[in-house]
Amino acid sequence: MPSLPALLTRTIHAAARVSPTFAGDLAYRLFFTTSPRMPVREADAPTLDDARRGTLHVRGIEVSTYEWGGGPHAVLLLHGWRGRASQFAPLVRELVAEGFRVIAFDAPAHGTSGGGRTDVRDWVDAAEQLHAVHGPFATIVGHSFGAFAALTVARSTVPTGAVAAIAGAAGPDAFLAEFARELRLDPATTARLTERFHRRLGLDRATVSARYDAARHPLPRETALLVVHDRDDRRMPDSDSLRLHEAHGERSRLLRTEGLGHTRVLSADATLDAVVALVTGGLEAVDALGSIAPDETQTRRRTPRRTTGRTAAATTTTAATSTATTKPPVTRTAAMVPNTAIPSPPPSANPIS
Repeated sequence: MPSLPALLTRTIHAAARVSPTFAGDLAYRLFFTTSPRMPVREADAPTLDDARRGTLHVRGIEVSTYEWGGGPHAVLLLHGWRGRASQFAPLVRELVAEGFRVIAFDAPAHGTSGGGRTDVRDWVDAAEQLHAVHGPFATIVGHSFGAFAALTVARSTVPTGAVAAIAGAAGPDAFLAEFARELRLDPATTARLTERFHRRLGLDRATVSARYDAARHPLPRETALLVVHDRDDRRMPDSDSLRLHEAHGERSRLLRTEGLGHTRVLSADATLDAVVALVTGGLEAVDALGSIAPDETQTRRRTPRRTTGRTAAATTTTAATSTATTKPPVTRTAAMVPNTAIPSPPPSANPIS
């Protein structure tokens, strides 16, 4: 029997020929669908089992929280739409080994949390509550929709020294535009979808931009930014990440990978190295990744804590030098660039991962 999302997708185009308003309402319902819930990957289950668990109440919904490690400084992790906290297991292991406490949660209608509906306000509410108990956070890390949420809270109510935005976007317009493109929605249907989205938040377009667009309204000056995005991400193309990176000038670093798509980039070694460097040493430590010799890098990889294989080779490019580090077996590549020149993204052809 077809799932509800499949049935809605089949219906939207037919409905648009009769009533773009009705088609937009169907698209709106599909846009906010969170089912089916992502299961825990077998490789991530031991890390999830090691967590100290708790609960929050977010707009009346019981939300599952997770805590690892016991260090004096904490890092907050925000998963994406249809994701769950367990996806961060490789990063959790890295950060705990570096002496950090790591805090995460399953948003409403995700993971083991209750509820059937959610939106960005729930991510914000949960982050605020966790900040009150565990903050301040040294860094906030977000993946996909969680990256958008991380940028939102860091710009408003949860101050932090750094944000790592992985496979995300600067604001909600990018998610709406990509959803409309993927479903091939006509302009009238897209307009209705956008109208319903703004109505849900109770805000007009200008206010949504001011509150949620981190490129037009960047992070506080004291907050550093790491942007990670794969060139072959078909679920969320990297154009909005490039816009976000450019808006933050010299306090942003951009890591671009290839061949990892939207999900695998989260646990890629290049991503883990860059995020751990940001958390432990700031942008200077991120920059230093590109100048490490191959034999030194192999030692520094902390192999016993890694369960993933070599998935990317990182390079750091500055205005004056370009140093590449490659380590066999390498099957994908990544480029780390400070905000000096942003290469144009190539057309994406790989399937969503």
